[in-house]
Amino acid sequence: MIFNSITFVAFFATFMVVWSLPLGWTFRRLVLLAASYIFYASWSPPFVALLWISTLVDYFAARWIAREERPGPRRLALIISLAANLGMLGFFKYGGFLETNFQLLAGAMGFAYRAPHWNIVLPLGISFYTFQTLSYTLDVYQRRIAPSRSFLNFALFVTFFPHLVAGPIMRPRDLLSQFAHPKRANRAMLLWGLALMTLGLFEKIVLADSFLSGPADKVFNAKDALLPLDAWTGVLAFAGQIFFDFSGYTTTAIGAALCLGFSLPQNFNAPYAAVGFSDFWRRWHISLSTWLRDYLYISLGGNRKGRLRTYANLMITMLLGGLWHGANWTFVVWGGLHGFYLAVERVLTEAFGRFRVFHTLAFRLFAATLTFGLVCVAWVFFRAADFVGAARLLVSMASVPAKAEPLLYLNDILPVAAILSVMLLSQWRLRATSLEAVVARTPAVVLAVGWSLMAFLILASQGSDNAFIYFQF
Repeated sequence: MIFNSITFVAFFATFMVVWSLPLGWTFRRLVLLAASYIFYASWSPPFVALLWISTLVDYFAARWIAREERPGPRRLALIISLAANLGMLGFFKYGGFLETNFQLLAGAMGFAYRAPHWNIVLPLGISFYTFQTLSYTLDVYQRRIAPSRSFLNFALFVTFFPHLVAGPIMRPRDLLSQFAHPKRANRAMLLWGLALMTLGLFEKIVLADSFLSGPADKVFNAKDALLPLDAWTGVLAFAGQIFFDFSGYTTTAIGAALCLGFSLPQNFNAPYAAVGFSDFWRRWHISLSTWLRDYLYISLGGNRKGRLRTYANLMITMLLGGLWHGANWTFVVWGGLHGFYLAVERVLTEAFGRFRVFHTLAFRLFAATLTFGLVCVAWVFFRAADFVGAARLLVSMASVPAKAEPLLYLNDILPVAAILSVMLLSQWRLRATSLEAVVARTPAVVLAVGWSLMAFLILASQGSDNAFIYFQF
């Protein structure tokens, strides 16, 4: 089931009734665990077994690591955890990708090799919960945390349904401890949680699906060259679509968790108002970017091994971050572009960052506009099915083809322009503050009208239960 479905509404309402009953904390945790398995099993019951494997392997591997003082056994336990988690991720997500590329390589070398058809279904959310359970064993190995004494609490850490399939990617210190004591939302938490769920569903159903997905699909599915206005409109529509789609999911997840009394961290913080690419990655998919920084970039040496090594570590991190998103070379190029952006930014900052002009409002606005434009260029590779389509679209964005026919009309272009304008202005306003602070300063009547309008538009949109984009990762 997905958040934007009647099935989830019925599931969540039923669970909230049970959760509010005056039951013992152990029993309520067992109900929450059962609900999380039911939520995940609604997609494909057999894949629940993968959750069990991750839970069992990492729980016992972490306990083995914690009680061992000898380096050899500790490393062995860590290797078992890494092999189990990355092995499942590699088989289900990258097996077909590796096999296809091996076939192409063999053909280029003159060997006639035909790979069998890879008929493996990608388990929902495997990239997210794999990284989450890995962070647990890695933190225990590095002695950042002690292993959980409660198997039930750890199982909930792995499977907690609000964030299970598309994040935020939780750290043990942020979520595991919350299961140690009884949780129940008070009135303020419940109201704020329901408001966040409404906002998240509005972002997904109304903005992403109803207004932005259509123009984006038309442009990215086009087989011929496009006019620059059509090409840029489609790319900007996708930039808005993927933000509202993914932010909509995590906002709904944070709201659902808050209704239960739990706190999940912010995953987006006005990313399209970023001034530079390091700022962008501090604001976009925060739980993934910090995971890559802490467990990959720093483990590779970070910026402690000299300038060339720093740039190499940066590029490796972003290339693997791109590959994490999907088993396709277009995602690798997307990650490589962001690695290149970050490297160039570092060089320019070291050379010119001390000059006063670079700290003026005018330059910050220019830098934010340039950052957003280049992020949109990178989105072309993220969304395009192949390099041919990406190249055709990039050429259309940069020039006027000789035989291009209009693809989009005012009913497509005007909503995209309006939504993107409001989005960018809102994110610039939220750069140095928070949604909570803005809401606290807004009159109650205005909030009530806005909440009611969002709820009305959600109901009036008659959405098609489209899955969230990041579910495919």
